[in-house]
Amino acid sequence: MKQNPLKKRLTAVALFFGLFLLLFFFTLYYNQILHGSEYRAKSISSNATTETVEASRGILTDRNGKVLVSNRLAYTLTLSEDDFDDETEENAAILRLTGLCLQNKAAWVDSLPVTMAEPFEFLPTARDNEAFLAYMKERRIPFTTATITAPQLLDRLRNQFHVDNTYSPEEARRIIGVRYELALHSPYVFAEDVSVGLISQIVDGHFTGVTTGTSSARVYDTIYAAHILGRVSRIYAEDWDKYRELGYSMDALVGSGGVEEAFEQYLHGTNGTRLITTDAAGKITGELYTKDPQPGGTVALTLDIDLQRDAEQSLERTIQGMMDEDSEQRGGAAAVVKVGSGEILALASYPSFDPSTFGQDYEKLLDDKRLPMFNRAVNGIYAPGSTFKPCTAVAALESGIITPTTTIRDQGIYTYYSYPQPMCWIYDQYGGTHGYVNVSEAITESCNYFFYEVGRLTGIARLDDYATQFGLGQHTGIEIGDSAGVLASPEYAEENDLDWTDGQTITAAIGQSYNLFTPLQLANYIATLASGGQHYPAHLLKDVKSYDNSELVYVYDKAPLNTVSISDSTLRAVLSGMHDLTTRGSVSSQFSNCVVSAGAKTGTAQVGTALNNGVFVAFAPYENPEIAVAVVIEKGGSGAALADTAVEIINAYFSRDDSQAAVVGENTLLK
Repeated sequence: MKQNPLKKRLTAVALFFGLFLLLFFFTLYYNQILHGSEYRAKSISSNATTETVEASRGILTDRNGKVLVSNRLAYTLTLSEDDFDDETEENAAILRLTGLCLQNKAAWVDSLPVTMAEPFEFLPTARDNEAFLAYMKERRIPFTTATITAPQLLDRLRNQFHVDNTYSPEEARRIIGVRYELALHSPYVFAEDVSVGLISQIVDGHFTGVTTGTSSARVYDTIYAAHILGRVSRIYAEDWDKYRELGYSMDALVGSGGVEEAFEQYLHGTNGTRLITTDAAGKITGELYTKDPQPGGTVALTLDIDLQRDAEQSLERTIQGMMDEDSEQRGGAAAVVKVGSGEILALASYPSFDPSTFGQDYEKLLDDKRLPMFNRAVNGIYAPGSTFKPCTAVAALESGIITPTTTIRDQGIYTYYSYPQPMCWIYDQYGGTHGYVNVSEAITESCNYFFYEVGRLTGIARLDDYATQFGLGQHTGIEIGDSAGVLASPEYAEENDLDWTDGQTITAAIGQSYNLFTPLQLANYIATLASGGQHYPAHLLKDVKSYDNSELVYVYDKAPLNTVSISDSTLRAVLSGMHDLTTRGSVSSQFSNCVVSAGAKTGTAQVGTALNNGVFVAFAPYENPEIAVAVVIEKGGSGAALADTAVEIINAYFSRDDSQAAVVGENTLLK
């Protein structure tokens, strides 16, 4: 039977359309499903600009989850040289921009170490500013404050940047400062955390070379722990090579000092990227995140911010209460360390400052002769005085030089050597002696004579060995850096062209000679002693969680650095002597107000002035020690005068309301 021609045509047409639809659907699948993102990105890139999205910095909390430093949205201004045709136009634009900032009382970034107003002078930072010195060398400008004055330098730079004579000296200084920043890196973040009003004026005023952006600004939720927290800043030119290797952008915010710098690796998030599309008129038509920003982690410190507050306030009250001619120069510090872990619970340094206004107050703080920016708790080094005597006692007892029942008769003047012949403090002040005393009684009464004899018999090598095991004269391990101090020894004397005689050994045994330790070292030494010899590194890092608290990134769990061998009889003899000081000794009246039993030791460090430095150490409770405290006050007199401060700190720790624990947030990892 002959096939119908019409049916054949319809079949062919259907087959054709079927193949066409199949090809159409394959093309859609290929373009939309397999390569859709790629083609979309290519399409967008033709009328879009790529922008880095700065990740939020991680927050800092105390050991109980109380927020210490957080973030808020801030606006930034970035300046670039690329949009200027010549230097005349650029200089005029800079003057206009800085003038607008002055009108709005907004600061801008200007690190040229020269004052802004006549008579121009170099800032104190000029000699140590590595970026500035490198720039001077590159421009072949010989720089020392003796070879060139600040006005002469400005004249040189004025010529190099072609700042014409129509500008006043102060206008020229503004232009030169910004041109200097642009010479270091262009574009650069010209101003940070600017007001919405200033942003509006910038946008409406069509300021050439200026772009607006957003960033995060640090919010300080506490006025305490200023010396510990640190700050954030844009990367300094001298640090760029280091951060570039870590993949940072040139204008990234990084930690500067304190835990902000120490824990940068955890706090710094990962920046994202987005494409912004615009129409012909420059109006934004869309945004596409090609890489989402990853916020930094949540860093929990070992600090107890409530105890930190109480320690700072108590230290301040004590120092301000010492009303005399030295009141305006006196400083001090206090440190609290957890026994058996090395966790730092509080680090107070007086005078201090408000971290939230550090930028505005910087020049005033720099000029303050009391050095409020100096962290005395970790960098101040002081003779320990009699607080060193427990270390001497441990060295002598463990070496078999004496036993807990050995007695030595205090004869007032120690005459073993023809020189020196130092006196026991009780003979010097009252003409009396302590009579026969054992090691526990010698600690309670702080008998110098006893420890002169014990120090001579023990020898400087053995004394230094035990002091080193206790961490004295050594870096503590704290992450923000500290001074190692000085451990008196013949080697130290030789290295520093100082004298060493047998007489130095007996004075070293009572915490004098060349011994110089930090308050944190003293607190950690007492924590080591109270624990029975477990010497942990002092540290501020407790743990790190992911930004949403869903993952535990890091937990501090380092083992002790070493264990000081202390027998039960030695520990009992030494700690009981310290306990007796608080119950029937010179500070018993102050410790009658202590909410727990404690052990303590006073110290008076001679500094060559009418008033000696006061030093005080303590631990509590006596039966089962939890914390160790050290307090130092410059020109504070007798260490007993500091006992009230120590008692207030101990009471603050043991009287706190544990029900005020931080609220656990959503997705918080419990442990």
